[in-house]
Amino acid sequence: MTTKTERTARAHSSADIEPAARGRKRDHSRDADILDAALDVLAEVGAAGITMDLVAERAGAGKATIYRRWTSKAELVIDAVAHIERMQVDIEHLPDTGTLRGDLLALFRPEAMEASTRRLKIMSALASLLSADQALAEAGSAVIVKPWADAHFALMQRAVTRGEVSARADITTLSQVVPSMAAYRTLVQRKPFTLEFLLSMIDGVIMPALRICGARQPKKSDRSQT
Repeated sequence: MTTKTERTARAHSSADIEPAARGRKRDHSRDADILDAALDVLAEVGAAGITMDLVAERAGAGKATIYRRWTSKAELVIDAVAHIERMQVDIEHLPDTGTLRGDLLALFRPEAMEASTRRLKIMSALASLLSADQALAEAGSAVIVKPWADAHFALMQRAVTRGEVSARADITTLSQVVPSMAAYRTLVQRKPFTLEFLLSMIDGVIMPALRICGARQPKKSDRSQT
């Protein structure tokens, strides 16, 4: 028995290959412009205000182009969020600082802090759109969490290879911790993902869980004040 999510995914796959079967190849050359426009509109007017027509107008694209590519504004928004995540994490060019902690911190780019307010608006709008549809909620969570979890796994696997992390460590689970908590923070709590939050997760959760020496630990003086 297939789930609604599986049927939705298959429908997207079929939609992408169907034009080719009729001898027409779908033109994706304007996808990035359209997705950028969708993000801009979403940040400005929120979930209640965004429409396919507004996105088409902002992108300077024909309405028919938008409606052929995406069947609903929720699907368009999910693709737009996936687009921004792809721009922020490149699995083929991960940082290599020599330590896992350094690598995890290097994934967090300074420009992400500057765009935190805009990103929070986008994620808040996404949460509103997906709250009533479990299948789309799962798809939305996947596009936010998976790219980062894959990157964290690759960095942790590299740390295992160089002997920094034990081969017995459950890096499959631990690689999902920060991305999942980041998604929860932005989608549910509607709070920005900050450098301070990242440091608390790396030094307070990931490093101790992997038992890596050098992780920041509370000082005795700090503990005595609590």
